[in-house]
Amino acid sequence: MPKFIITGGRRLSGEIKINGAKNAALKIIPAAILSEQTITVNNLPGIEDIGKSFDLLTDLGAKITHRGSSAEIDTKNINKTELSSKLADKFRTSVMFVGPLLARFGEVSFPHPGGCVIGAGSRPIDLFLEGFKAFGATVEEEDGKCYRVKGKKLQGTTYFFSTVSVTVTESLMMTACLIPGETILKNCAMEPEIKALADYLNEQGAKISGAGTPIIKIEGVTELSAGTFDIIPDRIETGSFALLAAATNSEIKITACNPDHILSLLTVFDKIGVKYEEGADWLLMKPSKNIRSYNIKTHEYPGFPTDLQSPYAVLMTQAHGLSLIQETIYDRRLIWTDMLSQMGANIIMCDPHRVVISGPTGLHGKKLISPDIRAGIALVIAALIADGTTEIDNIYQLDRGYEKLDERLKKLGADIQRLD
Repeated sequence: MPKFIITGGRRLSGEIKINGAKNAALKIIPAAILSEQTITVNNLPGIEDIGKSFDLLTDLGAKITHRGSSAEIDTKNINKTELSSKLADKFRTSVMFVGPLLARFGEVSFPHPGGCVIGAGSRPIDLFLEGFKAFGATVEEEDGKCYRVKGKKLQGTTYFFSTVSVTVTESLMMTACLIPGETILKNCAMEPEIKALADYLNEQGAKISGAGTPIIKIEGVTELSAGTFDIIPDRIETGSFALLAAATNSEIKITACNPDHILSLLTVFDKIGVKYEEGADWLLMKPSKNIRSYNIKTHEYPGFPTDLQSPYAVLMTQAHGLSLIQETIYDRRLIWTDMLSQMGANIIMCDPHRVVISGPTGLHGKKLISPDIRAGIALVIAALIADGTTEIDNIYQLDRGYEKLDERLKKLGADIQRLD
């Protein structure tokens, strides 16, 4: 199993470029099924889950030509509607293939999707299934492990999300594009990736309005073209590297990003004394001393992202005072902070959803195992500021979300090695 060996204590400097958004890329790939034409996707991040999505699409009968950060996807000859359990149970967003297959072919069968351990038990697919039923589909279930969804005569509907969900919002929005009649989705997620996907689909003939707001309206059409999709910058990667710079007290310029997409984090920076400058597509993080503690509570966009909660916790170990971190999106997402405590952090877990961090404290190197993507990047940041050497195992999780992380950090001056 691959691992990182990191020796901390170095101040970093230089530039780091932001890649295409993971959470946009993993939705445009299944969206290709909605058209029989060939789509060109640019600015693809080179991460594990992209390869898994391509494998799943190829298994369905699609033809993919992948060159660097671009790919051409031809789904004209898709010849089956059953998602391979061997492939689909390896990553959570395999469920995003269900809606487009249902809309185009009227049926689909699939296993329960796999993915991270975070939110285990609280990341069911009930909302997906309820949404498909609202369109008029029938759902057959086998022991909660396999599902068959059928709907030869689907109709537009009005559907209210009992829980705000990014993936379900995107899934039902895509599905509704090819369903006759008007669909109104209420209490929708509002992430930038949703608007980017809707803008692309509209360019190809869809009729979507309201994406990026709580209410989305879709008028079904009979067919869509394909065209070109340029993936927007990854806002979570942007925020992760900004927090890395702040925690290591380093001057780092983050390029090819969109600072407007992380305003919740930048607002916190303003409050706690983290210095930075910003432009339309760049962010210059400056060395900041005497950072103040500050409480955060994760929330759906445009609130503080749950995916930045872990690296923010590391920054708070270096801040002056007490900070309360409250996780409201996923269960079990704060359990990883026990590893931060092992490194010397002063952390009290109040309950599974809240921790109190007292800082500043020195951290020291340890042998650790990354439990998920975002806790993984937090452990890397902790290792970069710790005394001594840290070993982080299971970095496969990091490869799912951050392309060539070790190579990019080395260019900033980090002492980091990958051992396979």
